[in-house]
Amino acid sequence: MAKIHQNNVRSLILERNDGPTSAADGHHHFRLWTAFSGAAFRRKIFDAVSCGGSSRYGREILDDEGISLPTPKAKTEMESRGVDSEKGNGRKPEKQKEAKGCVSKSEKLLDLLNLAEGEAASEIKKKEEALEELKIVVKDLQSENEEQRREAASKVRSLAKENSETRVTLAMLGAIPPLAGMLDFQLVDSQISALYALLNLGIGNDLNKAAIVKAGAVHKMLKLIESPVAPKPSVSEAIVANFLGLSALDSNKPIIGSSGAVPFLVKTLKNSDKKVSPQAKQDALRALYNLSIFPSNISFILETDLISFLLEMLGDMELSERILSILSNLVSTPEGRKAISRVPDAFPILVDILNWTDSPGCQEKASYVLMVMAHKSYGDRQAMIEAGIASALLELTLLGSTLAQKRASRILECLRVDKGKQVSGTYGGNLVAAAAVSAPICGSSSSTSTNPNGVAKECLEEEEDMMSEEKKAVKQLVQQSLQNNMKRIVKRANLPQDFVPSEHFKSLTTSSTSKSLPF
Repeated sequence: MAKIHQNNVRSLILERNDGPTSAADGHHHFRLWTAFSGAAFRRKIFDAVSCGGSSRYGREILDDEGISLPTPKAKTEMESRGVDSEKGNGRKPEKQKEAKGCVSKSEKLLDLLNLAEGEAASEIKKKEEALEELKIVVKDLQSENEEQRREAASKVRSLAKENSETRVTLAMLGAIPPLAGMLDFQLVDSQISALYALLNLGIGNDLNKAAIVKAGAVHKMLKLIESPVAPKPSVSEAIVANFLGLSALDSNKPIIGSSGAVPFLVKTLKNSDKKVSPQAKQDALRALYNLSIFPSNISFILETDLISFLLEMLGDMELSERILSILSNLVSTPEGRKAISRVPDAFPILVDILNWTDSPGCQEKASYVLMVMAHKSYGDRQAMIEAGIASALLELTLLGSTLAQKRASRILECLRVDKGKQVSGTYGGNLVAAAAVSAPICGSSSSTSTNPNGVAKECLEEEEDMMSEEKKAVKQLVQQSLQNNMKRIVKRANLPQDFVPSEHFKSLTTSSTSKSLPF
């Protein structure tokens, strides 16, 4: 028995029978094997590549000991070239080692192929078993036995928590409608199981979120809230978590906002009862942020007293950035800007946030709110000036982030335009009266000879009067900024609070200009 391997892609496998009869009559019989089945074909290809596929003479025969021998044709070629076919040019031991290595490689490849086929079969079997399990769970959800449905909802909750493919499969099998129907049950355990099952089904899956709202789950949740018997805190927290997840989808925002969920979320956020967990309050705040993105929901938010409560909560660093994000959405409408400006301490609070150097995100969002309001309303600009925004803006343009610097510069531009209009109006009104007054004669010899100090003082006063109102405003802003910086330096240095700057420093603040700020 011998095998012949050709060194090309279209390998043929021939089997030669050297029986006694064939040897006697001098004839050799060959049989052609068809190797086109999947696994057998792959094995033959690997065998051809690993065992002699790159032979120098193209065809070789392996004897019974696994030693590579030349074929008759190769033997003739070797003799014509003067190569001893019996000795094999002294390479018999090397050929023997290569043949043994070839056999071991082929066995390893076959083992790998068998292992891959076994793993694929086991994987298919596992998927089939998992699908059957999900079918049974969905069937139990449709049962008339409430306890059986509760257990099935608990299984859905655990199965859909981590696996995204399971969420898709459960939704396709029809798990969402019966879960939404379970919200009508009176048993609290059934309600909680259904709520968290729906919550997990909607994680990272927009189609499931839309299907949950379409099944009427939002209105059923609000029905639980508005029932004569107040729901337990665990049920309320589960509903808040569902509103947070469902409101992340844009198409759900108007439905949830108009359903009456906003007052419930505001109530949860403002609840001072210790039974409401901090996580529930954070979820309510994030859900309100999602709803405030949609402009039509702003009117529902303004119907509550949310804005004043949010401004009071701005001292909490954990919630401040989210609160400012909500205010940034509210100022996009005229109604929202009016509601913010009506809060008594709104502008002092927002201006104070501009000095939060350890929170660049809050600085950027607060400057955005102030920038929009300053651009839209003259009255708001005046309220900002009264709150001392000028010095905070000057510092922000120097020390803030890139985005905060741009927004601070735009607010200063709005304030500068207003100041320029006031100066031009005052100058135009006094133009006629100023023309009738003669120019001061500061350099006359008689005046100088009589009282030179008085003349110098009079000239300085007149120069101060002639200075434009705009320059005076800039000078005042610089002085105020320097004084505020001095207070901060004193505070950081832990000096006494009644520390009084020296006269030298005061002289610097009165004579410095915007071109030389000691920062």
